[in-house]
Amino acid sequence: MTYSVKEIFLTLQGEGGQAGRAAVFCRFTGCNLWTGREEDRAKAVCQFCDTDFIGTDGDGGGKFETADTLADAILSQWPENPLTSSTPGLVVFTGGEPLLQLDATLIDAMHKRGFSIAVESNGTVVAPAGIDWLCISPKAGSTLEQTSGTELKLVFPQPGLDPASLSKLDFKHFWLQPMDGPNQSTNIQAAIAYCMTHPQWGLSLQTHKLTGIP
Repeated sequence: MTYSVKEIFLTLQGEGGQAGRAAVFCRFTGCNLWTGREEDRAKAVCQFCDTDFIGTDGDGGGKFETADTLADAILSQWPENPLTSSTPGLVVFTGGEPLLQLDATLIDAMHKRGFSIAVESNGTVVAPAGIDWLCISPKAGSTLEQTSGTELKLVFPQPGLDPASLSKLDFKHFWLQPMDGPNQSTNIQAAIAYCMTHPQWGLSLQTHKLTGIP
């Protein structure tokens, strides 16, 4: 399998239950809810995405012919040898929609290099086995196929997608993440108010945007 990757970079996880932790992000190209082109946004299932996942021209991006070559590229970004460290390396596979490309061969290659594997997915594709931290972020208008995982992170508010409709799913953590954009302040207050009255849910802020972490 050839993997198409937009970019690979070392950063700190900005959201959810692993916020603040060093991680290599591997952003795959492509998504099944939007082409990524502005001219198609109005007809996209997800119309609020702010991520560039088109092409393979980002830092560290490219076409990788094997799982081992991609795994080695990810390993090269980690500041120490994860096989000899007391702390495993962390790779976050994201996109776009990473489960369109992430497979058992790549999962195995990363584990052999001493990495813990996190995935950020829209939940429309069933996840393969072996993922250590699975984050699902449902989008209104899509069909949720992956209904279990480590954390459910709902961008809030989304018309047509009530947090209550997701609260019985099989996740360890439930987060509301205020939608970015011109109404961000209002959305933050709405998320806070919901979490205060529904304590199953916690507040997830995009700390990388607040702090300027790339």
